[in-house]
Amino acid sequence: MPDGSVPEPVAPRASGELAVLVAVQSRLGTPAVIEVARSMSHFGEHAQGWVAISALGALAMPKRRRDWALVGIGAVAAHAAAIAIKLVVRRKRPHHPAVAVNVGTPSALSFPSAHATSSTAAAMLLSRATRSPLPLAVVPAMALSRLVLGVHYPTDVLAGAAVGAAVARIAGCFAAPQKETRK
Repeated sequence: MPDGSVPEPVAPRASGELAVLVAVQSRLGTPAVIEVARSMSHFGEHAQGWVAISALGALAMPKRRRDWALVGIGAVAAHAAAIAIKLVVRRKRPHHPAVAVNVGTPSALSFPSAHATSSTAAAMLLSRATRSPLPLAVVPAMALSRLVLGVHYPTDVLAGAAVGAAVARIAGCFAAPQKETRK
C-alpha cells in the first residue's frame, strides 16, 4: 500500500453449509434467541432433560409407565447411537470466522448432532406416551438451536433427526399396544 499500512486480512467467505449456518445465525441470533438455545442445549445435554421428563411421566401416570419409561430409554439409546456414529465419522464442528460459537460442547465432533438425535427420539416417543403430536414441535426447535449456537452444520442436525426417528421407531416396538378409540 502506498501509505505504508498493512491491509487487514480478509476472512474467507462462507459457502455451502457454512453459508447456511451463517445465514441462520444472522437472522435468528438475537440475544434472547441465543439464551433460549443455550437453555435447550443444557436441557438436552446427554439426554438428561428427556430422562427427567420420562421419570416424571412414569411417576405421574402409572398406567402408562411403560410408554413414559420408553421416552427416557429411547432418548438415551438415541444419544448413544449418535456418539457411536460421531466416533466413526469424526467430523469436526464448524470453525470459521463468520460463525459465532455460543455454547461450550463436550467434544469437538459434530456429525450427527446428539441433541437432535435424542430430542427427535424423545419427542416421537413422548407423542406416543401423551397421545398428542405437540411434543414433535421440539424437533425443529432443537435442530435450529444447534445452528443458532454455531456448534453444528445443517446436515448434522438433519442426520441426527433421521437417526433419532429410526431409534424411536425401533423403541416403539417395545411400547404397550395403543388402544383404539371408537368414534
